Amino acid sequence: MKLWDKGFSTDKKIDIFTVGSDRELDLVIAKYDVIASKAHARMLGKIGLLTEKEVSDLTLTLDEICKTIEEGTFTIEDNFEDVHSKIEYLLTDKLGDTGKKIHTARSRNDQVLVAVNLYLKNELADIKKRSKELFETLLSLANQYKEVLLPGYTHLQIAMPSSFGLWFSAYAESLIDDLYMVDAAYKIVDQNPLGSAAGYGSSFPIDRAYTTNELKFANQKYNVVAAQMSRGKSERTTAIAISGLAATLSKFAMDICLYMSQNFDFITFPNELTTGSSIMPHKKNPDVFELIRGKCNKVQAVPNQLALLTTNLPSGYHRDLQLTKEIIVPAIQELKSCLEMMNFSIKSVIVKESILDDKKYDYLFSVDTLNDLVLSGMPFRDAYKKMGMEIEKGTFSPKRDINHTHDGSLGNLCLDKIKEKFNNID
Repeated sequence: MKLWDKGFSTDKKIDIFTVGSDRELDLVIAKYDVIASKAHARMLGKIGLLTEKEVSDLTLTLDEICKTIEEGTFTIEDNFEDVHSKIEYLLTDKLGDTGKKIHTARSRNDQVLVAVNLYLKNELADIKKRSKELFETLLSLANQYKEVLLPGYTHLQIAMPSSFGLWFSAYAESLIDDLYMVDAAYKIVDQNPLGSAAGYGSSFPIDRAYTTNELKFANQKYNVVAAQMSRGKSERTTAIAISGLAATLSKFAMDICLYMSQNFDFITFPNELTTGSSIMPHKKNPDVFELIRGKCNKVQAVPNQLALLTTNLPSGYHRDLQLTKEIIVPAIQELKSCLEMMNFSIKSVIVKESILDDKKYDYLFSVDTLNDLVLSGMPFRDAYKKMGMEIEKGTFSPKRDINHTHDGSLGNLCLDKIKEKFNNID
């Protein structure tokens, strides 16, 4: 069944090519199509295009369909083009002419738009929830290990003293910036496109404010052409937001892989969270974190994929836009799984203490030793030169009793301020 069926069939090869993976991907948005269809039916009743009984019959049947979706028994067979045609078929099969009326005053274009927006809203909210869980874990670890020193590196060279408190809370605070972007994407998709039809509105006296309220959108996409142009843009904006989170997770995963290696040996994990080698019995591989790194790097490519897909498309609908789903839906699922696995795994991290007792880390304290000379009255450039000469001659003696007190330093992590900043996110 096709919603555009005019009584003739298309070549089977054309069907396969144009439908693509829509049936599989549409299972993800099926429940949102049902939710939007219920709101649309009630609106048609409100303006007198459906009777009270027809609205009741449609909404009850849509509830039944929704139940099969939630139970996992809903399917889209090959003779249906997509979820929209399957749902309309089920309504018509049970309700006859009443089922055929559900498509009044809407197009498959705004039908897809509203379902995708509802889907993206829900997924962004879920991503935000998972990010909050990871944030809480990182802040807890930062507080737990705030006294444990860690070598800081620049250019992968020993630089200055850091701490596990700084390291964990750095990634916690980075998540806040990422969630600012998630909130921005949420605001963009939280606009109701239903009623824009094929992109040019309708001659029916529909009530778009009613469906906006019914579907709990914060606002309407008022201009019907702008509503149609949001297809692709909503997915692209969402992709940009999740790519920021992916970048943070990927960097964190890379740190973990480095710190687990024998060359660093700063952290480890229980055996059940690592894998071994088929021939090297000593191996304890960070596969989980390597996969998080790899999957998140894939997610970071998604905005560019969507940009290339949608660049230079004129206004109005184009079939190219069908392909956005097969890019954004898997990316969202990948990011959610990475957030879940990172939070699950990092809770079990085993931190090595007394790392800086190793003599090779003496130079970490050169800056603090230099600063002591400055505090005693020596000009900075003279102190820098003196310290450099001592290091060159091998006579450098580090000052290990460091005292960092300014906001955000290893002696003053400002965890409460970071938590407050997070709590102020919308």
